[in-house]
Amino acid sequence: MKVFIQNEAGSFVKHFHNEKTLELKGAACVSRPYPFPYGFILNTTAEDGLNVDCFVRTREPLRTGQIIECDAIGLMEQREDGKQDHNVLAGIAGGSEKLDKESMKTLVDFVGHVFDHFPGKSIQVGEFCGADEALSYIARHYDPGTENIG
Repeated sequence: MKVFIQNEAGSFVKHFHNEKTLELKGAACVSRPYPFPYGFILNTTAEDGLNVDCFVRTREPLRTGQIIECDAIGLMEQREDGKQDHNVLAGIAGGSEKLDKESMKTLVDFVGHVFDHFPGKSIQVGEFCGADEALSYIARHYDPGTENIG
């Protein structure tokens, strides 16, 4: 799967792109730095009408705008403002990244506080699931009608 990197690890900046054309629309500050590179999976459409969200578990510096070939390693169930908004967890294709307890704890802390500066914003993390569940989720949201660049 191809992942478009929207936000760099360590950054307090959240970029907003048109997720179908990849055009940069703007940016805003968040309350916590991104623990891993974050973006979305090309040629997918989730319940919120945007592409499927994805954290890439890597120590490699990935930059905003890069498109990276990745393998699914897990799924973090999440609800944002009462609506399903799951995150696929990935590693760079062919790598050995695994989903571990430390990464899960880091992600729960991040999503629980990233929007602290937005009064009324509500995010709840559900279960962490394995690669098979992530692949099934991606397949259910694959959208051959949205051919992104890449």
